[in-house]
Amino acid sequence: MPGPTLLNWMIQRRESMLADLATLVVFESPSRDKAVLDPYATMLAGRFEALGGNVKLIDNPAGGNHVDAWFYREGDLPPALVLAHFDTVWPLGTVVDRPFRVDGPRAYGPGSYDMKASIILFETALAAFQALGLTPRRPIHVLVTSDEEIGSPTSRAHIEAAARECAHALVLEPPLPGGLLKTARKGVGGFTVEIEGKAAHAGVEPEKGISAINELALQIPRINALANPSVGTTINVGLISGGTTPNVVPAQAMARVDVRVATMDEARRLEHAFRGLHALTPGASVNVSGGINRPPMERTTASRELFERTRQIGRSLGLELDEGSTGGGSDGNFTAALGVATLDGLGVPGAGAHALNEHILIDSLPERAALLACLLLEL
Repeated sequence: MPGPTLLNWMIQRRESMLADLATLVVFESPSRDKAVLDPYATMLAGRFEALGGNVKLIDNPAGGNHVDAWFYREGDLPPALVLAHFDTVWPLGTVVDRPFRVDGPRAYGPGSYDMKASIILFETALAAFQALGLTPRRPIHVLVTSDEEIGSPTSRAHIEAAARECAHALVLEPPLPGGLLKTARKGVGGFTVEIEGKAAHAGVEPEKGISAINELALQIPRINALANPSVGTTINVGLISGGTTPNVVPAQAMARVDVRVATMDEARRLEHAFRGLHALTPGASVNVSGGINRPPMERTTASRELFERTRQIGRSLGLELDEGSTGGGSDGNFTAALGVATLDGLGVPGAGAHALNEHILIDSLPERAALLACLLLEL
């Protein structure tokens, strides 16, 4: 295995990797801004083409275009699927107040850790193959999407279609603290509970009204009771609204609820329970919408075997890798739910995802690029 050779090659290019990351960070890409997402996708497509990729842009009228690329497509083996995203949670103009900067061992900037550094890892792996005359064992299919941070509403179908034809999925999300890879993630869902009551004058004839707010207050304990932390199921009533003015019995009220589940059994239980909510106040009505957006990424025999093989490859690079789980979702949830061996957290160590101190650890760039290159060569 050419692991040490790859690592040495990557180490010599640490500064150029950092410069490329600065380019991707300065070019902002907020999830809901098609006017900047589409040029970003075009820019990435050009970079991939320069590395020998067969690239197409997936047109997306509902948001930013997605980037779909193939490398080393010859051969009969099913491809390795690589998943990344280029959208960020940061609004346009954030980089003006928080420009890309290097401070000792860290590089800061909006989107640097989650997950533009990951795109640099992939590009560097491909560049190494060209420079060193290396050919991966199987084709590489990469999807870099524009809407992961908002739940992948338009990219999910493309991800699942690609997953059904792949050998395994490598997800370039950031790792857990300490560089741990992710072999399990919770599923993520959102429900909206809307209450319909009846308006009336609060001072003249309140008895003719039906308070939607009071009904919602009765529903919230029932919703919270659906949590089961012992098996990883959490519930958060994160937003409520209702009423019009203080002197009117409120006819409408609403709650938005975040749910996280570790298993599909719990996902099904919550779906059924939310659909079964009914009004406790005579004359009021309850309407529930939403559901589980990302199925849980459960640990499977296939994912454990993929991690163990990755751990062996990591040791050839002097890396001692471990695994863990997280409550957040990623596009790896979709591939794992289809039964595809999925390994997540292959991005660059750092901290501060979605936070003001977002940064990567610079010395990890060559190590993680070499790891990804070895996975693409050997798996």
